[in-house]
Amino acid sequence: MSKEKTIETKPHSSRKFDTGKIDFLGKAKYLVPLSVITIVVGMFSLAYRGLNYGIDFSGGTEFQVQYQKPTSDDVLREILNKAGYEKSSVQTFGENNEFLVRVQSLVGKSDQETNEMQNAMTKKISEALRTQVVGNTAEIRRVDSVGPQVGDELKRNSLLATFYSMFIILIYIGLRFDYKYAPGAVFCLIHDAVVTISIYSIFGREVNVQTMASILTLLGYSMNDTIITFDRVRENEKIFAGESFYDIVNRSVNDMLVRTILTAFTTELAVVGLFLFSDGAIHQIAFTMLVGIVIGTYSSVYIAAPLVIMIDRFEHRRAQAKLRMAKA
Repeated sequence: MSKEKTIETKPHSSRKFDTGKIDFLGKAKYLVPLSVITIVVGMFSLAYRGLNYGIDFSGGTEFQVQYQKPTSDDVLREILNKAGYEKSSVQTFGENNEFLVRVQSLVGKSDQETNEMQNAMTKKISEALRTQVVGNTAEIRRVDSVGPQVGDELKRNSLLATFYSMFIILIYIGLRFDYKYAPGAVFCLIHDAVVTISIYSIFGREVNVQTMASILTLLGYSMNDTIITFDRVRENEKIFAGESFYDIVNRSVNDMLVRTILTAFTTELAVVGLFLFSDGAIHQIAFTMLVGIVIGTYSSVYIAAPLVIMIDRFEHRRAQAKLRMAKA
């Protein structure tokens, strides 16, 4: 009769546990300051420059004009100044032959007077942009008008939608994780929102309704990545009970590396295509997603995971302190 071989399970050694793995958490101390610097610079930018609100939030009229031949934005500013709209802004849109012209809202004594003033202004500016660039045919591709009251209402509703969405996500996190994992997921959520808004303020990018919608999409994307990583940490914590928690978290991040790269890379490919070959609202959304996917992936690895380790070490030291007090 053949003897059955017994397989002995041995506790995993720390050295064997990390063989062939990337020490992501060891690099966190070099990358976390990058987030701190971005947030600090962004806060200063928000305090002194604020956000570049689009027509949706600030109110006004926006013209998208395309010329047959390249021209200069200074030429368009001169046209607007001659027409009596000195406070207008001109932004190059795409190539040197396409521009966004923004004009502040005109407010009359009544709604009827306001509408008449807006219509007259739209007609006057459209005619000037089409005819006053000699030898260059122009096409007014789009005209959007939003009153100041409507803009304030849209801004308020967008902020409320963001607040309610984050509040619901926080409730889900509180129910989904315990005290050791929940703070890291919450801080990761706040980090992604603050860094994205800071980048918009630093680079003067336009913030509109589409921007807020794409930021909410990002938060969900980042939170999904963080939750999947934390689930793997909890699984490995049971399987490798003899290992240090630092090694378990680092292994979990490595386990999810292929999934993270494939998900983020394939999404970025689609977003890059939209960013390069689209314009208008789609271009704005693509920029937010382009930046936000990188930030969300980065925060799941270098923000959420180190915070979980910090909380675990804090709880371990507190438990040891209680034990020493009990012995004393």
